[in-house]
Amino acid sequence: MKLFRTFAFVLVAMSLILAACAPAATPTAAPTEAPATEAPATEVATEAPTAAPTEVPAAGLTCAEPVKVGLITDASGALAIYGAHILRSFMLGMEYATGAPGSAGDKFDFTQTQENVFRIDDCEIQVFVRDDASTPDNTATIARELIDVQKVNILVGTVSSGATATLQGIALESKIPLIVAPAAANDITGVNFNEYTFRTSRNNYQDAINECKALTQQYTKFVQIAPDYAFGRGSAAAFRDACSLDGAEFVADDIFAPLDTTDFTPYMEQIADSGAEAYIVTWAGGGFVSLMQAAADQGVTDTMSLGATFIDNALMPTFFANAVGTTAGILYHYSAPKNPINDFLKEQDKARYGVMPDLFDADGMNAAIMLVEAIKATNGDVSGDALKTAMEGMTFEGPKGTVYIRPEDHVAIQDMYILKLVSVTDPDANYYEYVDTTRPEPPCLLPETLKDRCGDLPYGSLSGQ
Repeated sequence: MKLFRTFAFVLVAMSLILAACAPAATPTAAPTEAPATEAPATEVATEAPTAAPTEVPAAGLTCAEPVKVGLITDASGALAIYGAHILRSFMLGMEYATGAPGSAGDKFDFTQTQENVFRIDDCEIQVFVRDDASTPDNTATIARELIDVQKVNILVGTVSSGATATLQGIALESKIPLIVAPAAANDITGVNFNEYTFRTSRNNYQDAINECKALTQQYTKFVQIAPDYAFGRGSAAAFRDACSLDGAEFVADDIFAPLDTTDFTPYMEQIADSGAEAYIVTWAGGGFVSLMQAAADQGVTDTMSLGATFIDNALMPTFFANAVGTTAGILYHYSAPKNPINDFLKEQDKARYGVMPDLFDADGMNAAIMLVEAIKATNGDVSGDALKTAMEGMTFEGPKGTVYIRPEDHVAIQDMYILKLVSVTDPDANYYEYVDTTRPEPPCLLPETLKDRCGDLPYGSLSGQ
C-alpha cells in the first residue's frame, strides 16, 4: 500500500484558477457569545498554565486607543490557494473571539484605506489586510507601511517561510509581536528565533513526527528529495531525524534540487539507484508535476512508494485519486477534531464560502484567538513587551483543541492527525476515516547562542541546515 507526500506544493495556475472560482460570500449571523469549549481528548502533561491572567476585569476591557493588527498573506501569488484559508479563517477567529462579526463582514480590502473593525467591550480592534504574493520584497514594503503609516501593534502572517523570515526581522526591529500562520519552516522558531516571533502554525519537525509514525509502520528504508532552501532543508533534516528515531534507515544522502527545477531526471536516477523502499518528497512550488513525471519515466513509481502527508482539500482529487485506502498524517482536516470551536468554523466556512475548512483554516483561526486572548490578558496594553509576556506560555482553545505556546522557543504544541483516505469524490471533501491523534513535541531548535533558553527541553541541531 502506497503512501504519498507533498508538504506545500501548489501550481501558480491552479492557485489563481481556484481563487478566481471561489463562491461568493453569503453573510451569516454569528453568535453574540462564543460557545464554551470542550476539554481536548488528549492529555497535555507538559503544559503549564498561562502566566498572565486571562479573565477580563468585571468592568470590561478598555483600550486607550484602537488596537491595530496587520494581517499579511498571499492573495495573488504562487501560494494564494493557502492565503485564502488564512483570510477567511482569521476573520472568523476574530468574530468567534470577540462575539460578533467585524464591520467589513467577509470583504477583504487590499486598498490600504480601510480596515475591518471588531470590538470587545470598550476596546476596538482594527484589522488591516495586505497581500504580499509570497514575495519577500513585497512583504518588507507592506510590513513597513503597516508599521510606519497605519501604526499597527501586532503583525500576523505569512504563507511563505522565506517571506516570513523577512517579516521576523522587521517585527524585531520595531519591537512588534508577530504571530506566524501558516509558514512551517523550522528556522522561524529555530535559527531565526527572536523574542517577538510566535507561531500558531506547526513546524517541519512536527509534520515529520506525525508522518513518521504512519510511514515507519510500513517501510524501513528511505531516501528523500527536497527543495534547496530553508523550508526544504529543514523538512529533510526533520524527517531524517524523526523517522530514524522510529527505526527507519536512510540509505542515501538527502537530495536537494533548486526550487525552480523543471527537469528532475538526474535526481530521480539517484533515487532509483538508492535501494530504498519509499521516497519522501518535500516540495513547495510548481515543480511537483514535473517531479512525478520524472519519477514515472525513471521507473521509480514502479519500484518504491512515495511517502506523503495528505494535502489541501482542493488538490487531493488531482494528486491522490489512486491513493484511496492509504493511511498518512495531516496537520488538520475538519473531520478530525470534535469541539464547539471547530463546529463554528465548519458551519461558517460552509455558509459563507460554500466550502468546508481546509488545511490551514485552523492556523488562521488560532492566530486570531491567540491575539484576542493576549489583549485580554494585558487588559488592553498592546506594548510589545506586554504582549510578548502574555503570549509566552499561553494556553488557549482553538479548532484543534488546546494550543500551548512553549515559552522556551514559542513553538505551538498542538494536535495533529493520522487519517485513512476513503474517497476523493465527496462534494464536501469528507475524504477520510479517523485513525489517530498525535501531539508532536519537537526538540528545541534554537541556535547555540540561545541554547540556554531551551532549559530542560531536548535540544536539536537542525536549525540553519
